[in-house]
Amino acid sequence: MTHYDLLVIGTGSGNSIVDEHFDSQKVAIAEAHLFGGTCLNVGCIPTKMFVKTADLARTASAAHTARFGLTTSFSAADWPAIRDRVFGRIDPIEAGGRDYRTNRLPNVTVYPEHVRFTGPRTVVTDSGAEITADRIVIAAGSHAHVPELPGLDAARVDSPGYPVATSNSIMRIDSLPRSLTIIGGGFIAAEFAHVFSSLGVDVTVLVRGDHFLSHADSTVSERFTSAFAAAHHVRTGTSVTALEVTGAGVHVTTRTSDRGTGSLTSDMVLLATGRVPSLEGLGVDRAGFDTTEGRLAVDDRQRVLAGGTPVPGVFALGDISSPYLLKHVANHEARVVRANLLADIAAGAPGAAEAADLTVVNHRAVPSAVFSDPQVATVGLTEEQAAAAGVDYTVKVQEYADVAYGWALEDRIGFVKLLADRRTRRLLGAHIVGDDASMLLQPLVQAMSFDLPADRMAKEQYWIHPALPEVVENALLGLEFD
Repeated sequence: MTHYDLLVIGTGSGNSIVDEHFDSQKVAIAEAHLFGGTCLNVGCIPTKMFVKTADLARTASAAHTARFGLTTSFSAADWPAIRDRVFGRIDPIEAGGRDYRTNRLPNVTVYPEHVRFTGPRTVVTDSGAEITADRIVIAAGSHAHVPELPGLDAARVDSPGYPVATSNSIMRIDSLPRSLTIIGGGFIAAEFAHVFSSLGVDVTVLVRGDHFLSHADSTVSERFTSAFAAAHHVRTGTSVTALEVTGAGVHVTTRTSDRGTGSLTSDMVLLATGRVPSLEGLGVDRAGFDTTEGRLAVDDRQRVLAGGTPVPGVFALGDISSPYLLKHVANHEARVVRANLLADIAAGAPGAAEAADLTVVNHRAVPSAVFSDPQVATVGLTEEQAAAAGVDYTVKVQEYADVAYGWALEDRIGFVKLLADRRTRRLLGAHIVGDDASMLLQPLVQAMSFDLPADRMAKEQYWIHPALPEVVENALLGLEFD
């Protein structure tokens, strides 16, 4: 049995914790998969690099440029070149991070394997090594959800030669399929449908509910679904009941409430049915840790709970414990955990730091975005949530088409929807669909974070004319206050 001062499980945002402040600590890092975690290897970063390529391909298509009086076309995609541009940058970063932690830090030992808890501060690796630690950070992330379907060999999903993939492997395939069925109606499904259809693949998306992005504000969900279905093959209200791999491809059997059973066959299937915290096999029950809604339970200082009480010296962050499966949230939580670890170390024994001396996490005004076509960005309450909370709110929907830059874009889809407290004038929520939505949202996130009243934001600064942010200005001006 080997003892460490600190054990970090997972190398996504958890990898950023161990810096020069821990040089005097004996540290162990356990990582069963790729260094850098989901975001770097199979999530936000590579997908956005593919999305940019897809955006360029779609922009070149005749359907996009005809309304501008141009005649252009998109002819073909060099998939290996597209793929290698992405992973030619990402893979060296992963390898460099692994080498740095493994070979260049004398106080750090890397265990490149899965670990499971056998007690609150004891783990065992798959190879049988037992590890104890005074303090532990659990940052084991999440994994793609694979649904149970008749005919689906779950053990072979993402394996070479098996034509059913998740986001773990779909970006690394050898060649583009002629046709692809995507199962799911969330951001993963929307982004990959945009990528592959833009590159010439015949894509069909099967959405179980009536709309994409079902957890979004209803205006966003409805209008995004309408715009997306106009440009893609989408079947809403469709449940998958079985899946069979045949010589002709993957045969998917479906059921809808109004049309009965149906089927389709495609070269590949992408399971885009969400992500779940990687608790399974971690042994948190053996450690006595609390869980809530399928994730590890933590307090507002990121301390892991057992019986509702913080476990001394044990912290968690990111997808394993956060209600927000977002990289920027995991990064913030990692900063909180680093600060609280250092405070705990300075106090002496694990758990010795007073709660008042620990940093509190900030989950206020958490933004998110969907990088599809159209793009979506959102922060704060939906209108449904505001109504359910009994808030006296004012709402304004402003169309891109109502401002001059919207004319330049020939935009018929984009809009900004704002909600604000009618009495305090503070923004409650902001929802944007359309070009550059993720960038247009950021000033609204800032206003919500620093309690800037919406009317002051609108009137007490210049808005560049005729830039696209004027649509945000006009939405702010359209809110009606007491």
